Amino acid sequence: MSYLVLARKWRPKNFADTVGQEHVLRALGNALASQRLHHAYLFAGTRGVGKTTIARILAKALNCESGITAEPCGECSACREIDEGRFVDLIEVDAASRTKVDDTRELLDNVQYSPARGRYKVYLIDEVHMLSKSSFNALLKTLEEPPPHVKFLLATTDPQKLPITVLSRCLQFNLKRLTPKLIGDRLEHICAAEDVQAEPAALAMLARAADGSLRDALSLLDQAIAYCGGEITEGAVATMLGTIDRRHVSRLLQLLAAGDAGALLAAVADIDEQFPDYARLLEDLARSLQQIAVYQVVGAVDSEDDSVESEVAELAAAISQEDVQLFYQTALLGRRDLYLAPDPRSGVEMTLLRMLAFQPGGRTAPGTSERRPSKNTTLRQPDPAAKPVPGAVSPAASAESGATSAAGSDATSNGHAAGAAEWQEPDWAGLIDSLSLTGANRLLAANCAYIRRDGNVMHLGLDARSESLLTKPRQQALSAALTRKYGEPLRVEISVGDARNETPMQAESRLEDERLEAARQSLESDPNVKALKDMFGAELKTDSIEIVAGDNSSAQE
Repeated sequence: MSYLVLARKWRPKNFADTVGQEHVLRALGNALASQRLHHAYLFAGTRGVGKTTIARILAKALNCESGITAEPCGECSACREIDEGRFVDLIEVDAASRTKVDDTRELLDNVQYSPARGRYKVYLIDEVHMLSKSSFNALLKTLEEPPPHVKFLLATTDPQKLPITVLSRCLQFNLKRLTPKLIGDRLEHICAAEDVQAEPAALAMLARAADGSLRDALSLLDQAIAYCGGEITEGAVATMLGTIDRRHVSRLLQLLAAGDAGALLAAVADIDEQFPDYARLLEDLARSLQQIAVYQVVGAVDSEDDSVESEVAELAAAISQEDVQLFYQTALLGRRDLYLAPDPRSGVEMTLLRMLAFQPGGRTAPGTSERRPSKNTTLRQPDPAAKPVPGAVSPAASAESGATSAAGSDATSNGHAAGAAEWQEPDWAGLIDSLSLTGANRLLAANCAYIRRDGNVMHLGLDARSESLLTKPRQQALSAALTRKYGEPLRVEISVGDARNETPMQAESRLEDERLEAARQSLESDPNVKALKDMFGAELKTDSIEIVAGDNSSAQE
């Protein structure tokens, strides 16, 4: 006897064997039990979720010799013939290969005749959305009022392509994608029945690769049995699927948390030796980041493996929530644009480097209070030959504690008094340009106005409309930049809505408005513009005036 593939051998023969579509099975079971049968059913869903299988079981339930029942016997001649695909009153049509209207008319010519053996003549039309518009028009009248001995069972993967006139004549059931856990449990059951040794991790990997399709999972299981030649192991399945070892993904995440760009590139080089699928690598990276994000919010992840949850918990503590969101979005964009890269490896390397490059300065990890320095910042070492800055506090002096703390406090106070006498009120806009701030940190500073300095505390007022820019890491980054600028420890205090003076951003906006108004008045008074208005009734559209940057600012329309 020839080998029967698992997808056909384990095709469900009754509703009890069907998994994952309980909402559909319950409705059909109740309809069969109460004899409230519709004349047309539409089963919609992605590939391999059981559309055709449920339709065949329904045909068996309608024609079982023991009567219309939700539990066909499976032993009578009608049940056996339907299972073997040779029941004369079950007409299966592949709409993808019979799209012409002539094919549909030929099919409908036999609708009027009574069934040869069964109780009902059942038309099972697969991929019904492939029918032409003329074919649907030919089918409509029969589909709406078929003879009492005819039932239509339609299956499609794309119900959006069906005419609304067809949808309105059918009972529609939407079959859902199967979860990896449900598919994994089914694979485990089949392996036990087939006497195949398989590691749970390997079956879980096959279930994820099936992408919600049980038929695809069984096909992959067939392939894994042939590839492994006996026991199905996680490593062999990973090699067969071209997936990346989870340990590599965890290592990349740990290096991202540490901000070690050199080690990241070295890790990618190690992965490259295994000829990986780089698109799947970014996909696995995004999936792990999604689990980390969920854990940070709810404190748990949906995983049967305790080691996975402990690993996710460790990474969730090492990476801030903001960085997790940044890394996740960057991984998605990197996977989308991977085909544009010179080669897949360089595309992944650039994606990982982009994750580090786009991190806002001063970001801190959860549970820590210290500022994490930017990866591209070189720490300044003290120069022994350099002259001390007046009023500056040395690191050694600031580290003193215990009995000398009081004396250190007095020294700092005296140092500040000397520094305060020499303090010059800064031009805040010019000061921002000298701080080398970038991104959101610079935007926060530009929306603040300088108020005063009290000791080592610099008070700023933030425009209330820009309150969303104020975060602790950005405030710490601004304090660090001012400390480096003046060579003494400075701390920034920002009050929302206390911008007594004009902020640099407000000044820039005001100047822009003034330039536009001057340009408008210049154009309004221009003799050529006046001549055009007088001669042709032209109208000057002031909202289209723009300032052209150059040596001498000019206006254009």
